[in-house]
Amino acid sequence: MAKSAFEYVREFESNDACLMNTFMTVRLDGRSFHKFTHEHLYEKPNDKRGLGLMNACAKAVMEEFKDIVIAYGESDEYSFVFGRGTSVFGRRGSKIVSLVASIFSSNFVFLWKNYFPNEIPLQSPPAFDARVICYPSIKNVKDYLSWRQADCA
Repeated sequence: MAKSAFEYVREFESNDACLMNTFMTVRLDGRSFHKFTHEHLYEKPNDKRGLGLMNACAKAVMEEFKDIVIAYGESDEYSFVFGRGTSVFGRRGSKIVSLVASIFSSNFVFLWKNYFPNEIPLQSPPAFDARVICYPSIKNVKDYLSWRQADCA
């Protein structure tokens, strides 16, 4: 980036680095997916095509971020746990969250036709919100994943 008299505006950016030595966990959640699945004729209770598509999107995220140690998905949600020692993007939460959501969402659209080849084309764009949570111990990560698993039952 070229130096200019306007570069000072970067000083207004928040420092949102996630705590060191914690397991950064990004949880994605489909926005208005009840409506989305209805208008795209998903089979109930679990559409195998939709689950395959979600898994393919998660794989794309994991191929991009080699520091992810485990991912877990259910329904319209996916969680990605980064290893404690990751320094990806200086552990900047907003950068990591926005990229995980962007990679997942763009792959969802890009791969749609591979999983729904003869069905209805996309009627509306899918969207996923995301957040990052920092867990200090492996016990907290296990409890988090247990909570997400209990939520799908």
